[in-house]
Amino acid sequence: MSARTKIWALVLAATPLVAGPSLAADDPAVLKDLTAVIALQGQPCGQVVTAAKQGENDYIASCQDGSRYHVFVNAQGRVVVQKQ
Repeated sequence: MSARTKIWALVLAATPLVAGPSLAADDPAVLKDLTAVIALQGQPCGQVVTAAKQGENDYIASCQDGSRYHVFVNAQGRVVVQKQ
């Protein structure tokens, strides 16, 4: 696993703890983190404009360019970005 992937896995895992459980997935910090994760995975997006939380460390992100991605941490602790 690359160093960047490890860092962003940690960021993605820690975001709900820092943001607090009462904040929605459309929190600007979460949107910014998802934008960075998608870009680091080499996927086109531009900017994440909305995100729906599916579970812990599991989001559906909608991008400015109309793309949608499923962003989650798999059982091995790796960040996965799947185009929807």
